[in-house]
Amino acid sequence: MQSMVRAPGPEPAAESGWPSTAGERRWVLVFALLLLALTTLPYLLGFAMQGEALRFTGFVFGVEDGNSYLAKMLSGAYGAWLFRTPYTVFPQRGVLMYLPYLLLGKLGGLPGLHEQLVGLYQAFRWLAGVLLALAAYDFLALFVRQVRLRRLALAVVLLGGGLGWLWMLSGGRGGLSELPLDFYSPETFGFLAFYGLPHVALGRALLLWGLVIYLVNGRLEAGGRPPWRSVILLNLAWLGAGLCQPLAAALLGGVLGLHLLVQTLRCALCRLDVGWQALGRALRFAAAGFVLPGAWAAVSAASYLTDPYLQTWGQQNVLLSPPISQYVLAYLLLAPLAAAGAVLLVREDAWRGWLPAAWALALPVLAYAPTNLQRRLPDGGWVALAALAFAALEGLQHWARQAEEKEGGEAGWRTRTAWAAPLALLVLVLPSTLLLIAGGLQAAGQQVAPAFLPTDQVRIFEYLAQDARPGDAALAAFHTSNALPAWAPLRVVTGHGPESANFAIAQSMVEEFYQPGTPDARRRAMLQVFRARYVLWGPEERQLGSWDPHQASFLVPLEREGEYEVFEALR
Repeated sequence: MQSMVRAPGPEPAAESGWPSTAGERRWVLVFALLLLALTTLPYLLGFAMQGEALRFTGFVFGVEDGNSYLAKMLSGAYGAWLFRTPYTVFPQRGVLMYLPYLLLGKLGGLPGLHEQLVGLYQAFRWLAGVLLALAAYDFLALFVRQVRLRRLALAVVLLGGGLGWLWMLSGGRGGLSELPLDFYSPETFGFLAFYGLPHVALGRALLLWGLVIYLVNGRLEAGGRPPWRSVILLNLAWLGAGLCQPLAAALLGGVLGLHLLVQTLRCALCRLDVGWQALGRALRFAAAGFVLPGAWAAVSAASYLTDPYLQTWGQQNVLLSPPISQYVLAYLLLAPLAAAGAVLLVREDAWRGWLPAAWALALPVLAYAPTNLQRRLPDGGWVALAALAFAALEGLQHWARQAEEKEGGEAGWRTRTAWAAPLALLVLVLPSTLLLIAGGLQAAGQQVAPAFLPTDQVRIFEYLAQDARPGDAALAAFHTSNALPAWAPLRVVTGHGPESANFAIAQSMVEEFYQPGTPDARRRAMLQVFRARYVLWGPEERQLGSWDPHQASFLVPLEREGEYEVFEALR
């Protein structure tokens, strides 16, 4: 490995100690905008394909979660400043979460509120995508010196996936019992967040910028104090990450803590010249950067401990990691290079090098930690692996040049191979992303449910948006209940697995309500328990049972559109 050390010399000049220059950031901006334009094509096709019979929801993947984000924006449009999910009738106190969506909703207004919210969601996706690209590039620039390699590494971070495409092309054969992580896990890679999860993208951008601020200003060296400007920026990045994505704030603290632990062990075992005084400086900088996010974390913890709904949500929000073979398939391309890059970076600059190295080493522990959110914990680790891998590729290029200079100075197979390796890596990580884009185009072009809803059903939703008072409750089948709060300010009994309190019980009661053998007295009792003003009846409700609400004396028909009808429950 010593023969693979990179060429000595300073990194490219950057103003004020920042790892990238203004010229580089302009390139990143153009690159990000081009990628965002490409990933917008499926959404534009979806709107082009809607017509008299079908309406486009605004999403080509993860539609159920997408509807929940629009529902959060809709609650903001109707005045909410604290998050209260519409996907339950369980009492809630409200909590400071999903703030970007609540704030975005306040920019919309009648008429055409749903279309405005979809447009605002896409604008947020573009903004978050640009910021993620800039933050990822700044992080990569701390570890990769060559601008060309930084750009390729950024492409891998934003567009890369694992080898799940091999499984897909094989027709689902190959020993895996589940869909590869490439196609459903925004935490494992970077593309899905860029493609359609703007709060995840923005939270990750602030996570990465927090790490950059820490590495640039908290360096383990004797004397001096970090500037207050950097302390303030670290506070804002850390707090912003938590407001966008609480897990991003927790991971930022975890990565900083892990890095400081490694530096403590270095001081204790290696007897560094900088000593404990410099370590204390780094600890104080990290602690000062935690003032605002620490206060927010304390308020959030108090809310969780005192709010029965939040505790129920936490118990239902289960995202366990798949078998280890899935992560092998995901990280097989980068892991060997990342291991080599970790050794190289730690030898060159232990302060910087140990951060991505320790983060990468912790990924298996994070992925199988004893928590309901296992699969989310490797979030951002793909960026660390890419930084390590491209540092190794940079070292390989320098080694190839040195070896061939000794043999005569002409570029030979070593140099050609070393320069082709990053491009080959990019080619190998792209197919899963191309399949995801193709899948989005297919969902839009073929008007696939649930990306599209029947126009008659949407008209019922729009009627309810005009007739209902914000906070009224409606009873309907699961898929109807998932879409309804994205169009009208109504609460529903079920409709979103984690957010619907006591989901299994609530779902079974909804199914019982529509079955013909259920006594009317039982139905009326359910309506009182759910505080439901409306009952919806359409094809999805008929699949639950053959009961006809027209026969119920306690229900009054309000509006009908084709196969869809809404009733009001008499008090």
